[in-house]
Amino acid sequence: MRIGSREFDTEHQTYIMGILNVTPDSFSDGGKYSRIDAALAHAEEMIREGADIIDVGGESTRPGHVQITDEEEIARVVPVIEALKARFDTPVSVDTYKSAVAREAVKAGADLVNDIWGLKYDPGMAHVIAASGVACCLMHNRDNTDYGQFIPEFLDDMRECIRLADAAGIARDKIILDPGVGFGKTYEMNLEIISRLEVLHELGFPVLLGTSRKSVIGLTLDLPPEEREEGTLVTTVYGVQKGCAFVRVHDVEKNKRAVRMTRALMDYCN
Repeated sequence: MRIGSREFDTEHQTYIMGILNVTPDSFSDGGKYSRIDAALAHAEEMIREGADIIDVGGESTRPGHVQITDEEEIARVVPVIEALKARFDTPVSVDTYKSAVAREAVKAGADLVNDIWGLKYDPGMAHVIAASGVACCLMHNRDNTDYGQFIPEFLDDMRECIRLADAAGIARDKIILDPGVGFGKTYEMNLEIISRLEVLHELGFPVLLGTSRKSVIGLTLDLPPEEREEGTLVTTVYGVQKGCAFVRVHDVEKNKRAVRMTRALMDYCN
């Protein structure tokens, strides 16, 4: 899979997507990197620690978040993306579900659109991605947790994301799927989808796992976001074992080490 100028071996490797929140209200690091100099310094640190992609987000998507305007989100992410592309050769992702934001982010140099609604929120998103030719990550999401049978309906939801991508003309080799841990799911459903990540492989696309510091870890361990590192590392190891091509994390260095150690053991056993 090609993202920006880089080729990713999504069948045999697991890559690190480092989270760069340029928001004042992110659930775990809100406000720390909202200034462009702080954002660039943190991105440089993550790249040094082994990040393969930097994911820039301008609006918090934590439970109960307040939606901001397209203009405000664009003003937050575009200068950071432009600066990242000018300074580093690491691929850059934009974390947005709004087509206007995605369009401006791609113009600024974004190599991937990370859509938490999997093309279902904004009807224009699929066409922006298709026209630009950039890669995309389509996440599972719902505005409720009302399922009859969770896994079959989860897979149906993901097939609808793929159908929307196909209809717009997004190339299949540009698509990544994300199970959407923490979105449209109960605590038990979050545990189930993490434990059964292999079901996503039935759809034939690379998988990204994003569990870093999320509530499923906090509820399991009874810990605040800043103390969920070990729990995140466990899910990263599990994701590697389940064949995930990407893990999206806050703590790059330790997760990179966990990925490398897990891969070494798996390769040796094989």
